[in-house]
Amino acid sequence: MLSGLSKTIDKVRGLSISAERKEVLKVLIDYVQSKVDAGQEVNLNFICTHNSRRSQFSQIWAQTAADFFGVPAHCYSGGVEVTAFNERAVDSIKRSGFGVAATGEINPVYQVLHSEDAQAIQAFSKLFDDPINQAAQFAAVMTCSHADDNCPFIPGTEQRIPVRYEDPKAFDDTPQEAEKYDERSMQIASEMFYVFSEIKLPS
Repeated sequence: MLSGLSKTIDKVRGLSISAERKEVLKVLIDYVQSKVDAGQEVNLNFICTHNSRRSQFSQIWAQTAADFFGVPAHCYSGGVEVTAFNERAVDSIKRSGFGVAATGEINPVYQVLHSEDAQAIQAFSKLFDDPINQAAQFAAVMTCSHADDNCPFIPGTEQRIPVRYEDPKAFDDTPQEAEKYDERSMQIASEMFYVFSEIKLPS
């Protein structure tokens, strides 16, 4: 892991997770474990309405956690509308220590790196069924209530798993903006690291 990111990971692994949240996350843990036990690919598609904040955080942190613990998982993200990976969320990811490079202007594609030798995570706003989310079988992890309530059917999903987060958008253009984006990113990071730390790999 990149040195700055390693420090952030040490921090998030020390954050406490409530019993209530652990119960929410157990469904995701059980799904991942079932795929590992069956020797099948683990594909997770994190879905939020605009694919701009929470689902992006979730994809990036989940892929990082999976790679950290050696769990063979492919993490994607998408939405029901295309906007852009919000610049405030991008800035938060940079503050966490990820390497980030961007191409394009209207809906930039960000190459997000957690280590020098890893394949970059491609982060940009897209529909949940965008061709880049190429998994034939996956779990749809619903990270916001609006997408969860307004997407009654997601083609191709094996399981629909609600893991909802509060939207940091509420603090846009306020003095608390950076603090609240980092707070949400850290919560998601701590929960994704908890999920993948619970996975038992074959010996």
